Amino acid sequence: MSFTWLPEETPVDAPLGMAGWIRAMLRGVVLLVLVVCGLTLLLLIRLVERPLCGLRRPVSPVITVCVCRAALSVLRLRHEVVGQPMRDAGAVVSNHASWLDIFVLNAAKRIYFVSKAEVAGWPGIGALARAVGTVFIARDRTQARVQTALFEARLSVGHMLLFFPEGTSTDGMRVLPFKTTLFQAFFSPDLHASLQIQPVTVIYAAPRGMDARFYGWWGDMEFGGHFLKVLAVRGPGAVKVIYHSPVAVRDWDSRKALAAHLEAQVRAGMPPDRRGAV
Repeated sequence: MSFTWLPEETPVDAPLGMAGWIRAMLRGVVLLVLVVCGLTLLLLIRLVERPLCGLRRPVSPVITVCVCRAALSVLRLRHEVVGQPMRDAGAVVSNHASWLDIFVLNAAKRIYFVSKAEVAGWPGIGALARAVGTVFIARDRTQARVQTALFEARLSVGHMLLFFPEGTSTDGMRVLPFKTTLFQAFFSPDLHASLQIQPVTVIYAAPRGMDARFYGWWGDMEFGGHFLKVLAVRGPGAVKVIYHSPVAVRDWDSRKALAAHLEAQVRAGMPPDRRGAV
C-alpha cells in the first residue's frame, strides 16, 4: 500500500471467549494444513512447469484457485460471483477492503496480483506471494519502463494481472479515488491496441450481529488480531464479487480518463450507501 486510509476509528471488538478461541484454533489448524499442503503441491508442480513452460503456468494456478475456495469455506465466507470473468489475458482492477481479497479474487479465476515491492520481504506472506506468481513493483515513476516491460512479459504469456488502484485497503464501505500512475503502462505501443481491463466490485456482508465493517482491514489494524477475529466468529459471512464488462484500453486517450471510467464502474457495483469516496 502506498498510503494508509485512516478516517474511521477501528471497531472495538468484544473478547473472544472460550468458544471463540476454540473455533479460532480449530479453523486455524485446518487452514494451516490446507495452505501448507497446497503450497507444497504447487511448488512440486512448478519444478516441472518452470523448465518446460517458463512463465507459462498451465497447471499450478489451479492449485491456488482450489486452495482459496477451500479457505473461504473454512472461514465460513459464502462466495457469490456475479457476471463473467474475462477469459483472455489482460488486467483486472478492484476495490480493496481486506487481506481476504486475496482468497476471494483468486477463488473465481486464475489471476496474478500486482503488489508493492515491500511485500516480497514480509515474513511468511512474502514467500507465499512469490510462490503464487505475484508481480512485485516499486511505486516509483523512475521505474515506469521496467514495470511496463514486466507487465508486457507476463501478459504476453496469457497471465491476467490484478491490482488495486485505490492504493490501500479500506473498511469496505466505500471506494477511494483511483490512483492513475500504473495505468500509464497499459498505454505502451505493445499493449494499447489489444489490452482489455475488467473492473470488479467486491462487497462483504458481515456475520449477523457484527459491525458492518467486520471484514475490512485498514489503518493501524494488526493483521494477527484481525485474522484471529475472522477465525473466531460464530456466524457465517458473505462476499459478492461482481465482474463488470471489460474495457478496451484503445478506446481511451489518457490514463486519467480510463482510470475514472473504471472507478465509476467499480463504484456503481457497490450498494447505494457504499458509493461515496473520501
